[in-house]
Amino acid sequence: MADFSRLPGPNADLWDWQLLAACRGVDSSLFFHPEGERGAARSARENSAKEVCMRCPVRAQCAAHALAVREPYGVWGGLTEDEREELMGRARTRLVSASSSMDTASNN
Repeated sequence: MADFSRLPGPNADLWDWQLLAACRGVDSSLFFHPEGERGAARSARENSAKEVCMRCPVRAQCAAHALAVREPYGVWGGLTEDEREELMGRARTRLVSASSSMDTASNN
């Protein structure tokens, strides 16, 4: 489940980007997998969703939103669940590495 505590407050201007999204009016089932979907069917649906995202003028905002709230489901900003998880994992690894480097430097 998404971490709603990370969502911004009720400022409409923070959400207005969604009004420009290419996915508005597109069936949401394109972006969210049905239970049990795997393999080629899932890849085909995700690729179709990504095609919508690639022509979207607010793709970057959408991806940033999904990463910021750790959205666990669906294709957001052209990123699948697995791709977002991989990006978050890499970010955590970099933070741990940077923190370790800073600790080592401060101890010398």
